[in-house]
Amino acid sequence: MSGEAIRRKVARIRAGAKPRVLDLFAGCGGLSLGFQAAGYALSAAVEFDPDAARSHGLNFHGGDPKHSRARDIITTHPEQLVAELELGAVANAVDVIVGGPPCQAFARVGRPKLREIDAHPQAFRHDPRARLYQEYLRYVDAFQPLAVLVENVPDVLNHGGQNIAEEICEVLEDKGYVCGYTLLNAAFYGVPQMRERMFLVAYRREIADRVSFPEPSNWLVLPPGYEGSRAVALKVLNGHLEEAHDYHEPPIASLKLPPAVTAEQALGDLPPIYARDQLAAGDLRRGARRFDQNVPYDGRRKISAYARLLRSWPGFEAPEEGLRDHVIRYLPRDYELFARLNPGDQYPQAWQHAMNMLAEKIAELRRKGKVVREGSVEYERLRDAIVPPYDATKFPNKWRKMWRDQPARTLMAHLGKDSYSHIHYDSEQARTISVREAARLQSFPDGFVFCGTMNPAFRQIGNAVPPLMAKALAETMMIALRGREERDDHVSRRAAAAV
Repeated sequence: MSGEAIRRKVARIRAGAKPRVLDLFAGCGGLSLGFQAAGYALSAAVEFDPDAARSHGLNFHGGDPKHSRARDIITTHPEQLVAELELGAVANAVDVIVGGPPCQAFARVGRPKLREIDAHPQAFRHDPRARLYQEYLRYVDAFQPLAVLVENVPDVLNHGGQNIAEEICEVLEDKGYVCGYTLLNAAFYGVPQMRERMFLVAYRREIADRVSFPEPSNWLVLPPGYEGSRAVALKVLNGHLEEAHDYHEPPIASLKLPPAVTAEQALGDLPPIYARDQLAAGDLRRGARRFDQNVPYDGRRKISAYARLLRSWPGFEAPEEGLRDHVIRYLPRDYELFARLNPGDQYPQAWQHAMNMLAEKIAELRRKGKVVREGSVEYERLRDAIVPPYDATKFPNKWRKMWRDQPARTLMAHLGKDSYSHIHYDSEQARTISVREAARLQSFPDGFVFCGTMNPAFRQIGNAVPPLMAKALAETMMIALRGREERDDHVSRRAAAAV
């Protein structure tokens, strides 16, 4: 890219124009929403999943078919994208590229499955999804953005002993960028979820000589599991920090900051769903959950500052007719079991509760004169109706009941298959979270629409970057894009907020 073209982009932004963003692997638009809220203009997105692409097009482009079309980054060339969306010349079309190449190949949880498929102990190294970050770099080559953001799972720092983040930085530095990456937890940035992710930021050397990351807005003592995961991800760096010269230590949250947003603060104002009552009334049935009914807000419930923010997000305000996606899974076997669980209980505890329930049922039948012997057909029928079938020694993390006074644990795309990882903290409601509750835990505003039925919506939410996390990053990146004037304004705003 010529120096003159760079100067034109910089001059345009520093004259007050909004930086134009291209979101790759965009999903439904968590990054897009955060950048839009921070003052960027969303020019285009590339997303392979049809439901997610429709969600993105609906929320950011009014449902324009050109912007709602699913696109494969491997077969969609930059020239083709700008022609279809009428964005002009490729090199002048956007100022910032953001995105998170699919993380499945980097996540440790997926490696055993890949080994089964490929019958090779290092099969995850050869998963083609692990090479999608190279397609991301191809787009950077073509569009020559002033700034770049890459998001991924922490394990991207230790992908079979390979530090993918450092490798990306090395490539970008050869292209004229200054880079840095770190691990950030969303709970430190106003999101009611302990979601740990790697974020990589790069700037053209013409606009910045260093990279910084947003200062936390909230504090939290992370539980041991998150510290352990961070240690595993960083293992490849131990003793090799001189080779990981682009790695930044995560910013430290001061205890003087407000505490992290809790699950109850995130969900407590939403209309309750009493699953056992709905089941008894015949209002819950097997089959796909469609978003075809409005659920009005309950005006009697307390609204936290966080809930008020998500009800009043500019452009995505709470719908007057009520929530359309406050729907839950049909799990008739488990509602009574959910009511028994204690906060923090996982699958081994749930299984034991269920076995206790089975014993209670057999004792009740005995009092009525009916003896049910272990191993009998009747015993097996009762067991199947009460006890989940999974081995308690092999699936310790399959279930978890949330704490009301802590942020939720990480939401993942697996929500699209089941929601046992996030059982509602309220034992009276005795259920897994709804689609809208998952969106609240990710910091999506109430007016944000998810296309498709319940399962695709859950998957879109679990895959997304929390918009409030994205907004914090976008605001920090805006300082570099705008230059000294924006930096001075930012310092003034922080000083005023501290008073």
